[in-house]
Amino acid sequence: MARPLSAARLLQVLRKEGLHVVEYKSWRTHNRNSKGHWGPVHGVMLHHTVTQGTNFSVSMCYRGHAKLPGPLCHGVIAKNGTVYLVGNGRVNHAGTGDRDVLRAVIKEARLPHDNQKNVDGNRYFYGFECINLGNGRDPWPAAQLEAAEMAAAAVCRAHGWTQSSVIGHLEWQPGKSDPRGFTMWSMRQRIKDRLQSGPTSHDREPAPIDDDEDEDDDDFDFEPFPGDDFFRFGRSSPIITAMGRRLVEEGCGCYPTDPGPRWSGAARDSFAAWQRKLGYAGRFAEGRPSQESWDELDIPAV
Repeated sequence: MARPLSAARLLQVLRKEGLHVVEYKSWRTHNRNSKGHWGPVHGVMLHHTVTQGTNFSVSMCYRGHAKLPGPLCHGVIAKNGTVYLVGNGRVNHAGTGDRDVLRAVIKEARLPHDNQKNVDGNRYFYGFECINLGNGRDPWPAAQLEAAEMAAAAVCRAHGWTQSSVIGHLEWQPGKSDPRGFTMWSMRQRIKDRLQSGPTSHDREPAPIDDDEDEDDDDFDFEPFPGDDFFRFGRSSPIITAMGRRLVEEGCGCYPTDPGPRWSGAARDSFAAWQRKLGYAGRFAEGRPSQESWDELDIPAV
């Protein structure tokens, strides 16, 4: 049985493999360990995000969404090959899958067809989300495919696994199609070749971003905390509207209609619901934003 890599060790092995890695927010302590076991680990699972845009995709994988709390993976692989670490520990990526597939991964044997959902994959698999719409038309740049290969190989190398310990979500859970756009057979062949040749052994620079990519890789443009004095009843600002929309996305909206620009009782109650979702209680969950609870909401800059 393999013990999970620590945050420091995971970062080390990815960079040693030659990847450009960005540490996103408090990824080292961001997990779902309170909801179930993490480990022993048996493999690596690859996914596509069904999103576009680096900033949005990384933020979403970190925080999750109304139906599924984050983190949604351990690392997000951008189009230019940069890996963003968003979680460490148990994360919501694999869901329940086929026990026979898990047994095959442990034995590094040929995978059976996945036709059951009877074992918790979040406990046993590292997860990497690749930014792609998953529609069969969204391209997979060479830098991104290489980064997926390198990330999986790095984890396999650290645990002494072969390429047979790497699977796609579509091979684990019935009804899933990800990753779509390349075959897992070809990806495992790439990983096999990399494991035989050895790591690149340097932190490479990310590939240039395509002209139609409108986001800077490392620039997450979120609305900064406006300060304690900002939140006064009657205050009107587009920032409050943006905040309200994010609260609704998180399932914390207490608004009678669409969120508006005015700081109101509904805005306060909605933010209090968000604070409770984060685990705050008492005077820390009365609806008055703090620096910490504001930053966790990831409000797009106005």
